Amino acid sequence: MNQFAIVCLDNNPICIEQFQDDLVFFSDCFDLYCVESIEDAQQTVEFIFEQNQSIALFVASHHSALAGADYLTTLDKSSQTQKSRKVLILSDEKDLPAMLNTVNEGRLDHCLTKPLASKVLYTIAKRELTKFVIENDSDNLLHYSQSLENETLLTAHINQSMHQYRQGFMRNYHDLSDQQLAENVIVALHDFFDIEDETRACRTYSKNHILTKEGTENEFLWFITSGEVALYKLDDNGHRREVIRHTKGGMVGGMSFVTGEASFSTAITLSKTEVIKLDRDVFSKVMHSNSELLPLFTNLLLRHFNRRLQRSINTKMQLQETLDSLKNAQNQLIEREKMAVLGQLVAGVAHELNNPVAAIAHQAEKLTATLNTILDKHQDTTEKLLHPTYRNMFEQGKTTTPLSTSEQRERVKCIDQRLNNRLLSKKLVRLNLDSSQEVIDSALHFPQQTQFEVNELENYVQLGESLRSIRVCSERITQMVKSLKSYARKDTEVRQLVDVHEGIEDTIVIFENKLQHHKLIRKYSAIPHLYTMGNALQQVWTNFISNALDALGTTSGEITISTAEFQRNNVHYAQISVSDNGIGIEDERLPHIFELNFTTKKEGHFGLGIGLSICQQIIHQHKGWIDVESQSGKGTTISAYLPLPQ
Repeated sequence: MNQFAIVCLDNNPICIEQFQDDLVFFSDCFDLYCVESIEDAQQTVEFIFEQNQSIALFVASHHSALAGADYLTTLDKSSQTQKSRKVLILSDEKDLPAMLNTVNEGRLDHCLTKPLASKVLYTIAKRELTKFVIENDSDNLLHYSQSLENETLLTAHINQSMHQYRQGFMRNYHDLSDQQLAENVIVALHDFFDIEDETRACRTYSKNHILTKEGTENEFLWFITSGEVALYKLDDNGHRREVIRHTKGGMVGGMSFVTGEASFSTAITLSKTEVIKLDRDVFSKVMHSNSELLPLFTNLLLRHFNRRLQRSINTKMQLQETLDSLKNAQNQLIEREKMAVLGQLVAGVAHELNNPVAAIAHQAEKLTATLNTILDKHQDTTEKLLHPTYRNMFEQGKTTTPLSTSEQRERVKCIDQRLNNRLLSKKLVRLNLDSSQEVIDSALHFPQQTQFEVNELENYVQLGESLRSIRVCSERITQMVKSLKSYARKDTEVRQLVDVHEGIEDTIVIFENKLQHHKLIRKYSAIPHLYTMGNALQQVWTNFISNALDALGTTSGEITISTAEFQRNNVHYAQISVSDNGIGIEDERLPHIFELNFTTKKEGHFGLGIGLSICQQIIHQHKGWIDVESQSGKGTTISAYLPLPQ
C-alpha cells in the first residue's frame, strides 16, 4: 500500500479501461481506484482515509447522467481533499458550463474533452502528480523520480536541499552561546588535526609572543583554544594602548585574514597560550573535509566580527555622548558666565534707575499737591449747568480706573439712544456723568452749553489721569528696580527669614515680557516665612517658570503658580507648585530630568539659570524635595516642598 492514491470516476467501462491503461504507469508509487458512481466514489474516499492514505489525483467524468463536476467542487471544500489535484473530463462542448461552475466554486487543475487521445491522460496526470508530491511530500522526491517528471523532481530536490542548507547555515546555531559555539569548533578542529597535522597548526606559545603586528601583512588566522591574548593599538602620540583581550574561543587576525589588508592591531600573548594556526590553504582543506564545519566556523567568524562591530558602535556612542556632554557643559558654563555679568549689569542699572525714578515720583506728588491747592482756590464765576467741580473731575481722573472697552461701548450706546449725540455721549461716559439725570436733562435742553462745560471738565479729568499714569508708572519702575536688585544680589549663604511669595513675584518681573502672552494665575495661601539661603530659591523659581514658558512655546497657554501647606510624617512643609498646560514630558524622558546636563530645551537654549539637577540640590539643602507630574500633550506640574519653621 502506497501513501497516496489516484481515484477515477466514470460510469462507462470502456472509459474506465482507458483510464487504467494510462494511469497504470504510476502504480509503483500510487494506488489506483476506479469507481462508476458518486456513491461508489464517496465510499472509496472514506475507505482511503481509513487506510491513512491521501488522494493525490481525482479524475472525474461529467455528463448528463454523472455529475462529476459537482463532486469535484465538493471535494475541494473538504480539508482532507482540498490539496488533491483534480482533472475534469467532459463528454462534449455542451458541458462547458459545468466546467466554468467548477472553476468558479472550487479548484480545477485541468479539463479534458472526450474522446481522449492516447496517453493524454497519462501526460496530464504525470504533470499534476509531480506538482502534488513537490508540495506534499518534499522530503521523498527522489522516490517518485522513476514514475513522474524526473528532471522537475531533481531540480526541486536540489533547490530544497540548498534551502535547508542555507536555513541551517544561519539558524541552527542561534540557540548556542558564544562559548558553546566556540567549543564545538574547537572539538571539530582538534578531531581534524588529530588525524593529520603536517603544518603543525596546533601550537603552544609562551607569554609575550607576538601573533600579529600592527600595519604589517598577515596571512594567518589564530584560533585560541586556551590562554589569553591582548590586542594593542598605537595612538597619535605613539603610545601603545590595549584595545581588547581574547580568551578561549577568540580569534586573532580574522579581519586581515579575510580581507587581505594589513593587521589593524598588535596581538601579544599574556600567558601560555594554545592556538590553532591556519593559513589559507589549510583553512580551505579543513572546510572541505567536513561539510558541517563550514557553517559552524562561518557562524563563529560572523559572531566575532559582529561583536567587534558592536564594541566599535558602543564605543563611538559613548564617545559621542561624552563629547555632547562636554559641549553642553561648556555652553552652560558660557551661559552662566553671561548670567553672572548680566547680574552685575542689572545691579548697576537698577541703582542708576533708582534715583531718577524716585525724583519723578516725588515731583509727581508735589505737582498733585500744587494742583489741588490751585483748584481749591479757583472759583468759577461763570454760571454752570453742571454741578461737578474742577476739583471733583481732577480727583476722579487721579483715582478712577479706566472702563473696559466693552463696558464703555455698552454705556455709550445706552445714553446715545436718549441724546442722539454720540460725541457728547462718549464724553459723558468717560466723565462718569451718564448716570446723572440732571446732566442728561441739561444735555437735552441745552446741548451747546452742556457740550462746552463737558469739554472744560474733560481737561481736568485728563490732567488727573496723566498724573495717575505718572504715579503708577513710577511705582511700577520702582518695584521692578527693587525686584532686579533683589534678584541680582550675591548669595551670602546666610539663612534668613524670607517671604516666599515676595521672591516669586521678584522672579515673575524677570519674565514679564514673556508672560504677557500667556495667562498667569496666582493661587497663594497664607504660609509662614521660611529660612533660606539668600537668593538660592529664586534661582529655583526661575527654572520652574522658564521651563513652563518653554513648554508653552509660542502658543498662548496658562501658567498657574500656587502655594499651600503640606504635611508628611507629622512634618509641615510649604508646597510651591508651577503648572502649565504645555507639551508635557514623554514618559521615557521623565526619569532623567534630574540628571546632570540633561535638558529638554533645544540646542543653544539654556534659559535664565540652573538646571533641575542643581535645583534639586538647593531644595535638598533646605531639607526638602521636588516632585514632577507630567503627561505628554497635556502639561506639567513641578512642586518644591520646603519645611516650615517649627
